[in-house]
Formats: sequence, structure tokens, C-alpha cells
Amino acid sequence: MAEECTHDCSSCDASCSSRSTDKSQFLAPMNAKSNVRKVIGVVSGKGGVGKSLVTSYLSVLFARKGFRVGILDADITGPSIPKSFGVDTLACANDDGVIPEVTRTGIKMMSLNLLLEDNETPVVWRGPVLGGTVKQFWTDVLWGDVDYLFVDMPPGTGDIPLTVYQSLPIDGIVIVSSPQELVSMIVGKAVNMAKQMEIPILGLVENYSYVECGNCGEKLEVFGKSHIAEAGEKYNVPVLAKLPLKKEIAAHVDAGDIEGLEGEWLDEAAEQILRALPL
Repeated sequence: MAEECTHDCSSCDASCSSRSTDKSQFLAPMNAKSNVRKVIGVVSGKGGVGKSLVTSYLSVLFARKGFRVGILDADITGPSIPKSFGVDTLACANDDGVIPEVTRTGIKMMSLNLLLEDNETPVVWRGPVLGGTVKQFWTDVLWGDVDYLFVDMPPGTGDIPLTVYQSLPIDGIVIVSSPQELVSMIVGKAVNMAKQMEIPILGLVENYSYVECGNCGEKLEVFGKSHIAEAGEKYNVPVLAKLPLKKEIAAHVDAGDIEGLEGEWLDEAAEQILRALPL
């Protein structure tokens, strides 16, 4: 046992005989008025790869299939989910907890931007406060009946991803990357963290994979040759999809109309996730 043991294994990385292997002891309790059946994390080893886009559009696709869907925006310092859906109202609360906002197609969401009067206010908080906020989005939000809850994680392998992995009953994660050769290392960090935390990896999604010529249909790899297949093979993780760099996608997101976007880029990814995590 460590010399100054606090008996809180969740905040300690020491390997000692007293360390508990029961992950359930760290799980935060779900709100009593909530019934969430499956929880899917969307992660990335670095920022700016389109993780929130993948989270948003997978949620839209699941909702179109008739499932009850929610999004927990765990990217506390860079929340962007409400913007994608055109939601800018402030969340309300009652005696039972915080009421999530609902998009026009019925997707429930909770994000820090729904609690701030000005969504450009910077969140200058330290790690424990950020982690506590994420847990409150699980324990204090009245999610009601949700079939699939997508968690938009912050980039990297720091405090908040660790809090999510330990505090929420994550059923699987999707790792988002981009085509650069650097990706193998970045994907490796996300894969190895998930394995350390014993979190199932559902697959990889590559964003900014190509630009399709409007005249001839040729796919141009403007960010360099894709390395996602090699990364998937190296870590024995399936490649779920390759998303193009397309102004139509950006236009819908900027307009807050992700629910109006039509494209088959993530259709097969959604099907593979459903096969891996059936209700």
C-alpha cells in the first residue's frame, strides 16, 4: 500500500495489494428519473479532427432509425454540440434535476453552453471542477428514457476522459482521427487508454479523408495519404467510415442544421455500432 494512501483508487495510479479491481465502485449513480440503456463515447487523441461532427451526425442517424437519443457534451471547455443543432436556449431545472434541451427531431442534449448566459464566456476551471461537472451531467440531468446516449469527449487522455471512463457506464467508444501520418501515434494513445480502462472500442472514423471533384468524381487526398487502415490493422480495430471534406457538411453545421444534413458517409458506421451494441 502507498505510504499516504487515501483509499480512493480513482485518483491514484499506484499498483498495490489494496487496489480494488471492481470498476463499478467508481460509477456515478444515474439520475433516479432517467433510464439510459447504452452509452457511447466519441473520442479523439487530439483536437480539431471533427469529433463533435461525428457525435452529432451519428446521433441524427440513430434518431432517424427511431431510437430515443441523447447527447452529453463532455467537452466542457469547448462545447459545440448546441451550435450544430441550432439550440441556444438556457436549460431549466426542477426539484428532480436539470431538464435537457430537445432538438427539433427529438434528440435530448446537455452542454455547458446551455447553462451560460453568454456562450462565449471562457470556462477557466481546474480539472476536478471540470470532472465534477461531467458527472453532474449524468447524475443531475433528467434524461428520461434514452436508448443511446452519445458522449462527446474532450480531446486527449486527461482528467475528463478519465472521469468519463470511470464514472459513466460506457458500453463502447468510437475513435475519430484525420489522415496525417501522425495519426497512428494519436490513435494509439486513445486505443491504449481505452484498453487500460477496459472500455470496448467500436471502431475508427477518419475525418477530412478526401475532397471529391465536382466534375469527375475523383477523390483527392488533400491532407495526404490515408493511414487509418494501417492504424486499424495495427491495433486490431475496425475502420467504420471515412468522411470527406465537404462544404455541404460545414454549411449545415454552421447553420445549426445538422439534422437537415443528408449523406451516407456514416450509415455503415451506425449499422456496425448497432450490431455491436443492440438493445
